[in-house]
Amino acid sequence: MSALPVLFVTNHVPPDRRGAFQALHRRVPIELALFGGRSHHATAGVEDPGVPHEHLTQRDCFRKARSGEHRAVVCGTAGRTALPASYAGARRAGLPFVLWSALWAQPRSPAHAAGALLLARIYADADAVVTYGPHVSAHARARGARRVVVAPQAVDEAFWSEPGPPGPSGVTSFLWVGREAPEKGLDELLEAWDAAALPNARLDLVGVEGDLVERPGVRAHGPADPVALRNFYAAADVLVVPSVPTATFKEPWGLVCNEAMHQGLPTIATDAVGAAAGGLVRHERNGLVVPARDIPALAAALTRLHEEPVLRQRLGTAARRDAAAFSFEAWADGMARALDFPGG
Repeated sequence: MSALPVLFVTNHVPPDRRGAFQALHRRVPIELALFGGRSHHATAGVEDPGVPHEHLTQRDCFRKARSGEHRAVVCGTAGRTALPASYAGARRAGLPFVLWSALWAQPRSPAHAAGALLLARIYADADAVVTYGPHVSAHARARGARRVVVAPQAVDEAFWSEPGPPGPSGVTSFLWVGREAPEKGLDELLEAWDAAALPNARLDLVGVEGDLVERPGVRAHGPADPVALRNFYAAADVLVVPSVPTATFKEPWGLVCNEAMHQGLPTIATDAVGAAAGGLVRHERNGLVVPARDIPALAAALTRLHEEPVLRQRLGTAARRDAAAFSFEAWADGMARALDFPGG
């Protein structure tokens, strides 16, 4: 295998991705090219990802990829020009190119429509496509990907499984974590909450300012740092991830599911959540999965987990066990397999 590192082009390194990149770097030397910009993660990127890295612009990705200082180039689907620039630079340098894809539906916006043909070419021409799970793999294969490898999404199990303060007794605590965006399904959740009208239950919203929600049993807490968020998980009984698809976004995964499951929480998720489509959240095994935008189904799931504490316990026990397989090492193993090219 060449001693040169692999160039890994991405926008940010969220806290939970730091351990994944470090696990990969132990197998395959990598250098991160970080171009910043918008992030769909709830937390900001870390200053030091713990592996060699450089901050650059999206346009600079072409120069970096063709520099001859790497043995292969990996790039994700974030950004407007980083992907085509990295792909073109790799091909100019005669290097293998790996697409790291989170997409399991084609976004419908003018910008995405303009780049659809180029993206289709990259899918078909890439030496490998690395995906979040089988839902993304199916989308990649439908677009001509020749070699598809799964690198499962992961979080820091040691951190997220640490015990925290328990919630109040005699109350079923539901938890939603996200940002104020239509695709996160908060409006649908609040409508289902009103319809369920659960006694002795509360709904905590993390990431929403308090003056935006005025409902019985609902409390909004604003953004939370990782330790505070872990304490919310520890005090909760059920995580709710009611994401809905929009023209420009379909939840690629939802790392809050991994985080909460390490605390032994069952999850109510819609079928528009990648963690459900990708095999982490499984209906009747470690959570409940309902159709997106189906308010009666969501209300029924809330009611069921409120009224059946034995079911909550069973699903939560399975959740903690199942989440352990979605580890940094598993992600790094998948990515390393994708980078194992003939002739090395």
